[in-house]
Amino acid sequence: MSVRNLGAIFRPRSVALIGATDRPGAAGRVTMQNLLAAGFEGSIFPVNPKHKAVAGIPAYLDVKSLPLAPDLAVICTPPQVVPQLIAELGARGTKGAIVITAGFAELGNEDGRRLQQAMLDAARPHLLRIVGPNCLGVLSTPVGLNASFAPGNAEKGGIAFIAQSGAMVTTVLDWASTRSIGFSHLVSLGDMADVDFGDMLDYLASDPATSAVLLYIEAVTNPR
Repeated sequence: MSVRNLGAIFRPRSVALIGATDRPGAAGRVTMQNLLAAGFEGSIFPVNPKHKAVAGIPAYLDVKSLPLAPDLAVICTPPQVVPQLIAELGARGTKGAIVITAGFAELGNEDGRRLQQAMLDAARPHLLRIVGPNCLGVLSTPVGLNASFAPGNAEKGGIAFIAQSGAMVTTVLDWASTRSIGFSHLVSLGDMADVDFGDMLDYLASDPATSAVLLYIEAVTNPR
């Protein structure tokens, strides 16, 4: 368990969305809309070699062409390119990534496990931390961050809700929005290749915006 570089994920000053798009229904489009609508005051960099702009914001061809190293990268690309993207981001100095993309160890086959290990191996030399893969994303209301493809935003509050399941996070968000219940963080950990419940508890225990932590646990990666 470690809180190292988790601040880059939950309190970033800049975010790159890799796989940003205007294509209806795509995770990259919903995530871009959420990033813009949540009130995030930092820089947002859409990355897509096929678009000159996404949601009216100039887009970049690749990680190397970004004007600076983003604190956080959100990845919505095909799984095969994720390890290379993580390596490029780490080399630029990025310290946190949310991998929304599925197609890794959750498939239960050797190719998926190998791809997930390649992603972790690419992150390790740079101490880059990863939420996911195969996750809904992260909402952090203290900084107006909605780096997810959840259908809507969260109100501010003192509760942090952490689950593996994106469907569970969506359900709780929908339920809370009609009852004016607010959150400091909503996090879908997905396959927990790196960041897990232990890391989250360590981080949130000292988070000034969080007064209570609610966990929906399906699996524990490190029981002790």
